[in-house]
Amino acid sequence: MIDRRNLLQTVGAGFGWTGLQHVLRASSPPNPLAVKTPHFQPQAKHVIWLFLNGGPSQVDTFDPKPALTKYHGQPMPSGGNLKTERKTGNLLKSPFTFTRCGQSGLEISEIFPKLAGHADELCVVRSMYADRPNHEPSLFLWNCGHQLPGRPSMGSWLTYGLGSENQDLPGYIVLCPGLPVVGHQLWSSTFLPAIHQGTYLNTTDPDPRKLFANIRNTSLTPVQQRKELDLLAALNRHHLDKAGADPDLDAAIQSTEIAFRMQTEAPEAFDITKEPAAVRERYGEAAFARGCLMARRLVERGVRMVQVYFGNFQPWDNHDDIELHRPLARLADSAISSLLSDLKASGLLNETLVIIGGEFGRTPAMEVGGLIKVQNGRDHNNHGFSYVLAGAGIRKGFAYGATDDFGFKAVENRVHIHDMQATILHLLGLDHKRLTYRYSGRDFRLTDVEGEVVTGILA
Repeated sequence: MIDRRNLLQTVGAGFGWTGLQHVLRASSPPNPLAVKTPHFQPQAKHVIWLFLNGGPSQVDTFDPKPALTKYHGQPMPSGGNLKTERKTGNLLKSPFTFTRCGQSGLEISEIFPKLAGHADELCVVRSMYADRPNHEPSLFLWNCGHQLPGRPSMGSWLTYGLGSENQDLPGYIVLCPGLPVVGHQLWSSTFLPAIHQGTYLNTTDPDPRKLFANIRNTSLTPVQQRKELDLLAALNRHHLDKAGADPDLDAAIQSTEIAFRMQTEAPEAFDITKEPAAVRERYGEAAFARGCLMARRLVERGVRMVQVYFGNFQPWDNHDDIELHRPLARLADSAISSLLSDLKASGLLNETLVIIGGEFGRTPAMEVGGLIKVQNGRDHNNHGFSYVLAGAGIRKGFAYGATDDFGFKAVENRVHIHDMQATILHLLGLDHKRLTYRYSGRDFRLTDVEGEVVTGILA
C-alpha cells in the first residue's frame, strides 16, 4: 500500500518524466529519409529514368515524318534552312522504317524491335520542347529545373518530399559508365539537405565488388563499428548543443549512418551475378543493360528513384551520321524491353514510372560545315522532340501532341520540360507548387515559377 502523499509525489514526477522524454525525442534529429505522406494519393511510388544522353533524334525513333521522305535532299519548302545551333542544309529523310505496333498501332522505328513489343504499354509525348539547343543548359533544365547550376535535382526533390522505403540504401541512385557531359552537378542536392544528393556509381566495370570504394571495414566488426559511430554521434550532438545547428555536420552524421547500413544490403542489391544467366543475357552485357537490371533490383528493394545514363559523355550526339543511332539502339532495346517485361511480370510497373529520353532532339535537316566529316547527321533541336513514358498512372498505347510535318517544332499540345516535371511529381502524389524549400529569402521549387500537369497523358 502507498499513502496519499507519496502517491501524489510519484504521479507528479511521472508527468515530469513524460515531458522530459518528449524534449529528448525532439532534440534528436528525425530520419530525413523516412517515408513521408504525399500531398494526395499517388499513382507511382518509384521512378526509373533512362537517360539517353546526347539527344536522340525524334524523327528516327518515335515521330515518323513521311514529308521528310518526300522532300529528301531539298530545302525546307518554306522558310529556308532551319535556324539551330549550327549550320544546316537540306532535309534528310530517316534511314529507318517505322511500323505500327501492337493493338494501339503506335508507330515505332525499326531500330527498337523489342521495345515495339511493349507498344501498348507506352505513351509517346511527341511535342516536347526545351529552351536552349545546348547540352549543358538542357541537361540542367531536365535534371534541376533551371538552365544554370545551383538548383537541386529532381531525385533530391523526390526524396526530400517523400523519403524512401528502404533506409539501408540511398533514396536516389545514379548509374553511369563514366559521366554525362556536365557530371555530378546533375544529381546534386545543392541547398536541400545533403542526405538527398544522388549517390553516383560508375558502372563501367562489370565486377560488382568495384562499384563501391571502401564499403567493407576490414579492421572493425559491425558491433565495433556501431560503438564507434555511437561515440561519434554523441560527440557531434555535444558539439551541436554548444554551437547550434550545422547542416554540414548533420549531413556528415547522416552519410556515415547510411554508409554503415549499406554494408549489409548494398553489395547484394547491386550484385547482378545473383540473377540467373538467362536474365542477364536477356538484358545484355553493356553498361546500360547492367544499369537497367540494377535499377529493377533497386526498385524492388524500395529505392525511390534510379537514374540510368546510357553512356559516358554524350553517345547519342550524332552530328556526323544518324546511322549511328542503329548500334546505339541495339544496346538500349533489349535492356529497356527486359526492364519493362520484368516490372510488368512482378506487378511493379503498376507503381513505377519509367521515363525514356534525352536532353533534346535533332533537326530534320542534315548538318553541314564545321567539323562534320560525313554529312548524314543532324544538329541539336530543342524546338520539338519526343519522350517515352510507361507505368504507373500513364495512358497506354498512346501518342500525345505533335510536331510540324517535318518534325522540327512542337505545334500541338506543346509540353515544356517544366510541364513534364510537374506531371512526374503529380504522379508521385506531389503538388509541384507546394513542394518548396526556403533558401536565401525565397521559396524554391523544381519547376521554378512555371509548369502545368499534362493531364492528357494520364490514365
